[in-house]
Amino acid sequence: MAANYNPKLIILTAPSGAGKTSITHFLLNHFPQLCFSISAATRQAREGEVNGRDYYFMSMDDFIQKIKDNAFVEWEMVYEGKYYGTLKEELERIWHLNKVPVLDIDVKGAIHVQQQYPQTTLSIFIEPPSVEELKKRLSARGTESEESIATRVNKASYEISFKHHFTKIIVNDVFDKACKEAEETVTKFLEN
Repeated sequence: MAANYNPKLIILTAPSGAGKTSITHFLLNHFPQLCFSISAATRQAREGEVNGRDYYFMSMDDFIQKIKDNAFVEWEMVYEGKYYGTLKEELERIWHLNKVPVLDIDVKGAIHVQQQYPQTTLSIFIEPPSVEELKKRLSARGTESEESIATRVNKASYEISFKHHFTKIIVNDVFDKACKEAEETVTKFLEN
């Protein structure tokens, strides 16, 4: 790698249910120079998810070994016993394709990555219109128990308190409007 190699990076982060994954997909479809950074996870694959496309699914032992080997840019135990992380080799893979990695990761991980690449990172925090609306969205998914929703809502309130750590805050009240704002933000970032 050349000494002046200064690769760009885009992070989208948000509380669970705020719409970051939908906005991430919108951006990936809109900008051919972007490439989704596949996270590593210790959870089981959900129906329709594919190893190496949606996540790099790994055992707890493998994940912990990679932590010891310093193979992650960031990693977190997001929920009890469930680890997620961004592998350094995944970012390298995307940069070698001359593309810009897009990370769809949790708030703590996003802050950590941003600290490692402060000059070349665009970080976007997707904020729900309200915690009440977030609770409605999580309930509407039909995939969570009441207890799980309560845990996620409590975590969301905490995560929202960190929103000012990010380059751009986008309130996802109207999805199309949030996508347009994200598109404009990414366009400016890529032009610099």
